[in-house]
Amino acid sequence: MAGSKTPPVELDVAGRTVRVTSPDRVVFPRGITKLQVVEYFVAVSDGITGALLHRPTTLERWPKGWHEGAHLATRTPKPDDPKGDGFYQKRLPKGAPDYVETTTIAFPSGRTADEVCPTEPAVVAWAANMGTLTFHPWPVRRDDVEAVDQLRIDLDPQPGTSFSDAAAVAPHLRELLGELNLTGYPKTSGGRGLHVFVPVEPRWTFTQARRATIAIGRELERRLPGQVTTRWWKEERGEAIFVDYNQMARDRTIASAYSIRANGNATVSMPLDWDEVAEVHPDDFDVLSAPARFAERGDLFAALRADRDPGLDCSLDAALELAVRDEADGLEDLPYPPEYPKMPGEPKRVQPSRDKDRDRES
Repeated sequence: MAGSKTPPVELDVAGRTVRVTSPDRVVFPRGITKLQVVEYFVAVSDGITGALLHRPTTLERWPKGWHEGAHLATRTPKPDDPKGDGFYQKRLPKGAPDYVETTTIAFPSGRTADEVCPTEPAVVAWAANMGTLTFHPWPVRRDDVEAVDQLRIDLDPQPGTSFSDAAAVAPHLRELLGELNLTGYPKTSGGRGLHVFVPVEPRWTFTQARRATIAIGRELERRLPGQVTTRWWKEERGEAIFVDYNQMARDRTIASAYSIRANGNATVSMPLDWDEVAEVHPDDFDVLSAPARFAERGDLFAALRADRDPGLDCSLDAALELAVRDEADGLEDLPYPPEYPKMPGEPKRVQPSRDKDRDRES
Protein backbone atom coordinates (compact mmCIF):
# COMPACT_ATOMS: atom_id res chain seq x y z
CA MET A 1 0.00 0.00 0.00
CA ALA A 2 1.36 3.42 -0.92
CA GLY A 3 2.66 5.37 2.06
CA SER A 4 2.73 2.32 4.35
CA LYS A 5 5.63 2.13 6.78
CA THR A 6 8.01 -0.76 7.07
CA PRO A 7 7.14 -2.59 10.27
CA PRO A 8 9.65 -2.57 13.13
CA VAL A 9 12.26 -5.32 13.39
CA GLU A 10 13.02 -7.00 16.70
CA LEU A 11 16.61 -8.03 17.43
CA ASP A 12 17.88 -10.28 20.19
CA VAL A 13 20.74 -8.36 21.79
CA ALA A 14 22.48 -10.43 24.47
CA GLY A 15 19.15 -11.79 25.69
CA ARG A 16 17.12 -8.59 25.44
CA THR A 17 14.70 -7.73 22.66
CA VAL A 18 15.49 -4.37 21.05
CA ARG A 19 12.92 -2.93 18.67
CA VAL A 20 14.24 -1.16 15.56
CA THR A 21 11.68 1.26 14.16
CA SER A 22 11.79 2.51 10.56
CA PRO A 23 14.45 -0.11 9.80
CA ASP A 24 14.74 0.87 6.14
CA ARG A 25 15.35 4.57 6.81
CA VAL A 26 18.48 5.60 4.92
CA VAL A 27 20.98 6.96 7.46
CA PHE A 28 23.87 7.54 5.06
CA PRO A 29 23.67 8.49 1.36
CA ARG A 30 25.58 5.32 0.51
CA GLY A 31 22.30 3.54 1.17
CA ILE A 32 23.18 2.34 4.66
CA THR A 33 19.95 1.90 6.60
CA LYS A 34 19.02 2.30 10.22
CA LEU A 35 18.78 -1.47 10.60
CA GLN A 36 22.32 -1.86 9.24
CA VAL A 37 23.56 0.72 11.73
CA VAL A 38 21.99 -1.13 14.65
CA GLU A 39 23.24 -4.47 13.31
CA TYR A 40 26.74 -3.00 13.09
CA PHE A 41 26.70 -2.10 16.77
CA VAL A 42 25.40 -5.57 17.63
CA ALA A 43 28.23 -7.14 15.59
CA VAL A 44 30.87 -5.19 17.54
CA SER A 45 28.93 -5.27 20.80
CA ASP A 46 31.76 -6.60 22.94
CA GLY A 47 34.01 -3.77 21.80
CA ILE A 48 31.55 -0.86 21.91
CA THR A 49 30.09 -2.01 25.24
CA GLY A 50 33.60 -2.29 26.68
CA ALA A 51 34.42 1.22 25.50
CA LEU A 52 31.31 2.63 27.24
CA LEU A 53 30.97 0.30 30.21
CA HIS A 54 30.03 2.12 33.43
CA ARG A 55 30.94 5.50 31.90
CA PRO A 56 28.64 8.52 31.71
CA THR A 57 28.08 8.88 27.98
CA THR A 58 26.83 11.73 25.81
CA LEU A 59 24.85 10.55 22.78
CA GLU A 60 25.43 12.22 19.41
CA ARG A 61 22.07 11.69 17.74
CA TRP A 62 21.10 12.04 14.08
CA PRO A 63 17.42 10.99 14.15
CA LYS A 64 16.82 11.52 10.42
CA GLY A 65 20.27 10.34 9.36
CA TRP A 66 23.28 12.17 7.93
CA HIS A 67 23.37 13.89 4.54
CA GLU A 68 25.72 16.25 2.73
CA GLY A 69 25.45 19.66 4.33
CA ALA A 70 23.91 18.26 7.53
CA HIS A 71 24.50 20.41 10.59
CA LEU A 72 25.52 19.27 14.08
CA ALA A 73 24.32 21.72 16.71
CA THR A 74 27.07 23.09 18.94
CA ARG A 75 27.39 21.85 22.49
CA THR A 76 26.99 25.44 23.66
CA PRO A 77 23.97 26.72 21.68
CA LYS A 78 24.10 30.28 20.44
CA PRO A 79 21.19 32.47 19.27
CA ASP A 80 22.22 32.11 15.63
CA ASP A 81 22.86 28.35 15.88
CA PRO A 82 19.85 26.21 14.91
CA LYS A 83 19.16 22.92 16.61
CA GLY A 84 20.74 21.12 13.70
CA ASP A 85 20.21 17.78 12.01
CA GLY A 86 22.30 16.22 14.76
CA PHE A 87 22.62 17.14 18.42
CA TYR A 88 24.22 16.05 21.69
CA GLN A 89 21.95 14.32 24.22
CA LYS A 90 23.44 14.77 27.68
CA ARG A 91 20.42 13.75 29.71
CA LEU A 92 18.46 10.50 29.74
CA PRO A 93 15.88 10.67 26.93
CA LYS A 94 12.24 10.30 27.91
CA GLY A 95 10.77 6.86 27.48
CA ALA A 96 14.04 4.98 27.96
CA PRO A 97 13.58 1.30 28.92
CA ASP A 98 14.20 0.39 32.54
CA TYR A 99 17.47 -1.37 31.77
CA VAL A 100 19.07 1.91 30.68
CA GLU A 101 20.94 3.12 33.74
CA THR A 102 22.29 6.58 34.50
CA THR A 103 24.86 8.31 36.64
CA THR A 104 25.01 11.93 37.77
CA ILE A 105 27.76 14.14 36.38
CA ALA A 106 28.63 17.79 36.97
CA PHE A 107 29.39 20.29 34.21
CA PRO A 108 31.98 23.11 34.50
CA SER A 109 29.07 25.46 35.22
CA GLY A 110 28.25 23.48 38.36
CA ARG A 111 24.96 22.18 36.93
CA THR A 112 24.38 18.44 37.01
CA ALA A 113 22.67 15.89 34.79
CA ASP A 114 21.71 12.22 34.88
CA GLU A 115 23.54 10.87 31.84
CA VAL A 116 23.20 7.47 30.20
CA CYS A 117 25.68 5.00 31.68
CA PRO A 118 25.83 1.87 29.47
CA THR A 119 26.06 -1.47 31.24
CA GLU A 120 25.13 -3.94 28.48
CA PRO A 121 24.92 -4.25 24.66
CA ALA A 122 21.17 -3.64 24.54
CA VAL A 123 21.72 -0.06 25.75
CA VAL A 124 23.92 0.61 22.72
CA ALA A 125 21.37 -0.91 20.34
CA TRP A 126 18.54 1.09 21.96
CA ALA A 127 20.54 4.31 21.57
CA ALA A 128 21.32 3.44 17.94
CA ASN A 129 17.61 3.00 17.26
CA MET A 130 17.17 6.55 18.55
CA GLY A 131 19.60 7.80 15.93
CA THR A 132 22.82 7.70 17.95
CA LEU A 133 25.87 7.31 15.70
CA THR A 134 28.67 8.49 17.96
CA PHE A 135 29.06 7.74 21.66
CA HIS A 136 31.06 10.19 23.76
CA PRO A 137 32.01 8.55 27.08
CA TRP A 138 33.66 10.42 29.93
CA PRO A 139 37.12 9.20 31.07
CA VAL A 140 35.68 8.24 34.46
CA ARG A 141 33.64 5.41 35.95
CA ARG A 142 30.23 5.66 37.55
CA ASP A 143 31.54 4.69 41.00
CA ASP A 144 33.69 7.85 41.12
CA VAL A 145 32.93 10.42 38.43
CA GLU A 146 35.73 12.69 39.69
CA ALA A 147 38.52 10.13 39.22
CA VAL A 148 39.98 10.04 35.69
CA ASP A 149 41.02 6.54 34.61
CA GLN A 150 41.92 7.22 30.95
CA LEU A 151 44.37 9.71 29.52
CA ARG A 152 43.21 10.64 26.02
CA ILE A 153 45.63 12.23 23.58
CA ASP A 154 44.05 13.70 20.45
CA LEU A 155 46.41 14.25 17.51
CA ASP A 156 44.34 16.67 15.44
CA PRO A 157 45.54 17.54 11.90
CA GLN A 158 45.28 21.24 11.12
CA PRO A 159 44.61 22.69 7.63
CA GLY A 160 47.43 21.69 5.32
CA THR A 161 48.02 18.41 7.17
CA SER A 162 46.31 15.02 7.11
CA PHE A 163 46.01 11.68 8.87
CA SER A 164 49.40 10.66 7.48
CA ASP A 165 50.98 13.59 9.32
CA ALA A 166 49.35 12.49 12.57
CA ALA A 167 50.57 8.95 11.88
CA ALA A 168 54.12 10.30 11.47
CA VAL A 169 53.91 11.76 14.99
CA ALA A 170 52.60 8.51 16.48
CA PRO A 171 55.92 6.63 16.93
CA HIS A 172 57.42 9.65 18.69
CA LEU A 173 54.41 9.80 20.99
CA ARG A 174 54.71 6.08 21.69
CA GLU A 175 58.39 6.49 22.58
CA LEU A 176 57.64 9.42 24.87
CA LEU A 177 54.84 7.55 26.61
CA GLY A 178 57.22 4.67 27.25
CA GLU A 179 59.71 7.05 28.85
CA LEU A 180 56.92 8.26 31.13
CA ASN A 181 55.88 4.69 32.06
CA LEU A 182 52.64 5.01 30.13
CA THR A 183 51.17 2.45 27.71
CA GLY A 184 49.19 3.94 24.85
CA TYR A 185 46.59 2.34 22.61
CA PRO A 186 45.95 4.07 19.24
CA LYS A 187 42.78 4.29 17.19
CA THR A 188 41.57 6.22 14.19
CA SER A 189 39.24 9.05 15.11
CA GLY A 190 37.02 8.07 12.20
CA GLY A 191 37.85 11.49 10.76
CA ARG A 192 41.25 12.92 9.93
CA GLY A 193 42.89 12.45 13.32
CA LEU A 194 44.44 9.85 15.56
CA HIS A 195 43.57 9.15 19.19
CA VAL A 196 45.83 7.49 21.75
CA PHE A 197 44.27 6.31 25.02
CA VAL A 198 46.22 5.36 28.15
CA PRO A 199 44.69 3.36 31.04
CA VAL A 200 45.63 5.08 34.29
CA GLU A 201 44.97 4.46 37.95
CA PRO A 202 41.51 5.86 38.80
CA ARG A 203 42.82 8.45 41.25
CA TRP A 204 43.60 11.47 39.10
CA THR A 205 41.61 14.70 38.86
CA PHE A 206 40.61 16.29 35.56
CA THR A 207 43.06 19.09 36.31
CA GLN A 208 45.94 16.64 36.77
CA ALA A 209 45.07 14.69 33.63
CA ARG A 210 44.87 17.88 31.56
CA ARG A 211 48.15 19.12 33.03
CA ALA A 212 49.86 15.82 32.15
CA THR A 213 48.50 16.03 28.59
CA ILE A 214 49.85 19.56 28.19
CA ALA A 215 53.28 18.37 29.34
CA ILE A 216 53.23 15.50 26.84
CA GLY A 217 52.18 17.85 24.05
CA ARG A 218 54.90 20.36 24.89
CA GLU A 219 57.56 17.66 24.91
CA LEU A 220 56.39 16.51 21.48
CA GLU A 221 56.65 20.14 20.31
CA ARG A 222 60.26 20.24 21.46
CA ARG A 223 61.10 16.98 19.72
CA LEU A 224 59.18 17.75 16.53
CA PRO A 225 59.36 21.52 16.04
CA GLY A 226 57.02 22.70 13.31
CA GLN A 227 55.26 19.32 13.18
CA VAL A 228 53.41 19.48 16.50
CA THR A 229 51.71 22.34 18.32
CA THR A 230 49.83 22.93 21.58
CA ARG A 231 48.72 26.43 20.55
CA TRP A 232 45.06 26.86 21.48
CA TRP A 233 44.32 29.65 19.02
CA LYS A 234 43.91 28.40 15.47
CA GLU A 235 45.62 31.46 14.01
CA GLU A 236 48.85 30.39 15.76
CA ARG A 237 48.91 26.68 14.94
CA GLY A 238 50.14 26.69 11.36
CA GLU A 239 50.36 23.47 9.35
CA ALA A 240 50.98 21.15 12.27
CA ILE A 241 49.39 18.41 14.35
CA PHE A 242 47.57 19.96 17.27
CA VAL A 243 47.69 18.08 20.58
CA ASP A 244 44.22 19.00 21.80
CA TYR A 245 44.97 19.03 25.53
CA ASN A 246 41.51 20.40 26.36
CA GLN A 247 40.00 17.05 25.47
CA MET A 248 41.04 16.16 29.03
CA ALA A 249 39.03 19.02 30.54
CA ARG A 250 35.80 18.19 32.34
CA ASP A 251 32.86 17.47 29.98
CA ARG A 252 35.08 17.43 26.87
CA THR A 253 34.85 13.95 25.41
CA ILE A 254 36.27 12.00 22.49
CA ALA A 255 34.33 9.61 20.26
CA SER A 256 34.58 6.10 21.65
CA ALA A 257 36.25 3.20 19.94
CA TYR A 258 33.83 1.61 17.43
CA SER A 259 31.61 4.71 17.24
CA ILE A 260 30.28 5.66 13.81
CA ARG A 261 31.19 9.13 12.56
CA ALA A 262 28.74 11.39 10.79
CA ASN A 263 30.32 11.65 7.35
CA GLY A 264 29.73 10.47 3.80
CA ASN A 265 31.81 7.33 4.22
CA ALA A 266 30.12 6.16 7.45
CA THR A 267 33.56 5.56 8.95
CA VAL A 268 34.08 4.15 12.43
CA SER A 269 36.70 4.89 15.05
CA MET A 270 38.87 1.78 14.85
CA PRO A 271 41.45 0.55 17.39
CA LEU A 272 44.82 -0.26 15.85
CA ASP A 273 48.08 -2.00 16.63
CA TRP A 274 50.94 0.49 16.68
CA ASP A 275 52.56 -1.11 13.64
CA GLU A 276 49.37 -0.54 11.63
CA VAL A 277 49.18 3.21 12.19
CA ALA A 278 51.41 4.15 9.26
CA GLU A 279 49.75 1.63 6.94
CA VAL A 280 46.04 2.47 7.24
CA HIS A 281 43.66 5.31 6.39
CA PRO A 282 40.50 6.20 8.36
CA ASP A 283 38.36 5.36 5.31
CA ASP A 284 39.53 1.73 5.58
CA PHE A 285 37.07 1.16 8.42
CA ASP A 286 33.35 1.76 7.95
CA VAL A 287 30.00 0.38 9.05
CA LEU A 288 30.11 -2.36 6.43
CA SER A 289 33.74 -3.47 6.72
CA ALA A 290 34.41 -3.10 10.45
CA PRO A 291 32.48 -6.16 11.70
CA ALA A 292 34.73 -8.56 9.78
CA ARG A 293 37.84 -6.90 11.19
CA PHE A 294 36.42 -7.05 14.71
CA ALA A 295 35.59 -10.73 14.29
CA GLU A 296 39.16 -11.39 13.16
CA ARG A 297 41.13 -9.16 15.54
CA GLY A 298 38.92 -8.91 18.60
CA ASP A 299 38.88 -5.87 20.87
CA LEU A 300 42.25 -4.11 20.67
CA PHE A 301 40.98 -1.63 23.27
CA ALA A 302 40.17 -4.23 25.94
CA ALA A 303 42.88 -2.76 28.18
CA LEU A 304 40.80 0.43 28.45
CA ARG A 305 37.64 -1.23 29.80
CA ALA A 306 36.35 -0.06 33.17
CA ASP A 307 36.44 -3.68 34.38
CA ARG A 308 40.04 -4.22 33.24
CA ASP A 309 42.80 -5.86 35.24
CA PRO A 310 44.17 -3.12 37.57
CA GLY A 311 47.64 -4.37 36.66
CA LEU A 312 47.23 -2.58 33.32
CA ASP A 313 46.82 0.81 34.99
CA CYS A 314 49.60 3.37 34.59
CA SER A 315 50.69 6.22 36.85
CA LEU A 316 50.73 9.88 35.81
CA ASP A 317 53.54 10.68 38.25
CA ALA A 318 56.28 10.95 35.60
CA ALA A 319 54.14 13.06 33.27
CA LEU A 320 53.26 15.40 36.13
CA GLU A 321 56.95 15.67 37.04
CA LEU A 322 57.54 16.79 33.45
CA ALA A 323 54.80 19.39 33.95
CA VAL A 324 56.55 20.66 37.10
CA ARG A 325 59.81 21.09 35.17
CA ASP A 326 58.01 23.01 32.42
CA GLU A 327 56.40 25.30 34.97
CA ALA A 328 59.77 25.89 36.66
CA ASP A 329 61.05 26.98 33.24
CA GLY A 330 58.31 29.60 33.04
CA LEU A 331 55.71 27.73 30.96
CA GLU A 332 52.30 28.66 32.34
CA ASP A 333 48.95 26.96 31.98
CA LEU A 334 47.14 27.11 28.64
CA PRO A 335 43.63 28.45 27.87
CA TYR A 336 40.50 26.44 28.64
CA PRO A 337 37.56 26.13 26.22
CA PRO A 338 35.47 29.30 25.86
CA GLU A 339 32.42 28.01 27.76
CA TYR A 340 34.46 27.36 30.92
CA PRO A 341 34.53 29.72 33.88
CA LYS A 342 37.90 31.35 34.42
CA MET A 343 40.15 28.69 35.94
CA PRO A 344 42.85 29.19 38.62
CA GLY A 345 46.25 29.91 37.05
CA GLU A 346 44.81 30.16 33.54
CA PRO A 347 46.38 32.81 31.28
CA LYS A 348 44.36 35.50 29.55
CA ARG A 349 41.73 33.88 27.34
CA VAL A 350 41.95 36.32 24.45
CA GLN A 351 42.61 35.55 20.80
CA PRO A 352 46.09 36.99 20.09
CA SER A 353 44.97 39.08 17.10
CA ARG A 354 42.36 40.74 19.34
CA ASP A 355 44.58 41.26 22.36
CA LYS A 356 44.97 45.04 22.60
CA ASP A 357 47.25 44.78 25.63
CA ARG A 358 49.58 42.49 23.70
CA ASP A 359 49.72 45.02 20.85
CA ARG A 360 50.71 47.78 23.29
CA GLU A 361 53.39 45.60 24.88
CA SER A 362 54.94 44.84 21.51
